[in-house]
Amino acid sequence: MKSGRLLTTVVAPLIALVIAFGIAALALLLVDINPITAYQEMLSFGTSTESLIITVNNALPLFVSALAVGIGFKMGLFNIGVEGAYLIAALFAAYVGAQFSITPILHVSAILLVAAGVGAFWAWMPAMLKVKRGVHEVISTIMLNYIALALSAYLFLNVFRAETAGLTIATDLIPETGWIPSLNPILGWFGIEARAGANLHGFLLIAIVLGIAYHYLVNKSRFGYDLRSSGVNPTAASASGVDPKRMVIRTMLISGALAGLVGIAPLLGFYHQYPQDFPRNFGFNGIAVALLGRNHPVGMAFGALLFGFMQRSSLILDLVSVPKEIVTIIQGIVVLAVVIVYEVISRYVNRRVIAAAAAATDTAPDAPAVAA
Repeated sequence: MKSGRLLTTVVAPLIALVIAFGIAALALLLVDINPITAYQEMLSFGTSTESLIITVNNALPLFVSALAVGIGFKMGLFNIGVEGAYLIAALFAAYVGAQFSITPILHVSAILLVAAGVGAFWAWMPAMLKVKRGVHEVISTIMLNYIALALSAYLFLNVFRAETAGLTIATDLIPETGWIPSLNPILGWFGIEARAGANLHGFLLIAIVLGIAYHYLVNKSRFGYDLRSSGVNPTAASASGVDPKRMVIRTMLISGALAGLVGIAPLLGFYHQYPQDFPRNFGFNGIAVALLGRNHPVGMAFGALLFGFMQRSSLILDLVSVPKEIVTIIQGIVVLAVVIVYEVISRYVNRRVIAAAAAATDTAPDAPAVAA
């Protein structure tokens, strides 16, 4: 039913956002802070040209992370290992990318392939544990997160760290042929001028391609049909000829490859090397974005932009004596509220479908009797 789809895709997220901001407003009132003033400051600061550019930059890793999580969700797989996968993939990509300099397209492509390959390998391990030993992917991917953090820290400090003087601890700088150029010149064509330091990451174009490819793969291909049918009814999918073990491995490999690309936007668009303070938590926040966007690329894009906006606009709160932790409260409540609201609406829609089917059955003409 179209009305049911509208309720779950549009109304449910809006209700969840209203609930989240309403509860956050109550939290602000408890500490004698006017929530309207706080929200106005966030909106004013977050809608400047520079803030909007940074919001998009913040959203890019979250969007790719949500894609990595979402494709697993479509099959009922919970890949919680995106956090560890993208960190170790970004480290290897930064190290390999700094070792040579070739044509920019080939150089960037090589870095992307290294990141995707490392991410796919990291997801292949829990996939094999699941199909060979029956180990649940939630357990194995959570444990692999800790292994990835420890391994990447060891490799960073003892193998990949640049031997240069100074206070900065990082890998060698990637040559300019391996950078993804800024999209600010394109913004200039539309009369949008950004201040120095606010560069729209060129990875935006790659993220758009990934979103389109995700939509086609999941919703328009035979693989996507098998993927979704396996998630809805694994027994029926297996009876129709779908190999469940093969689907688990293929899905986890794709999820891991996407996870490996999560850190590419900040790596090739801003840092151009892997520093000690490389940004984290994109993997865990990507789960929230995937839930908010209902595993649909458009919904996940809006969810990533929302989280990116809140991350950027929270910077002004300390300056106006508002605790910026209120943004963390909002993000957490959004995730909780969206799950509850989706469940309530899904049950409501299902009851309507059942009632409509029952009414159609009652009004249907009696079947003619069959002569003996």
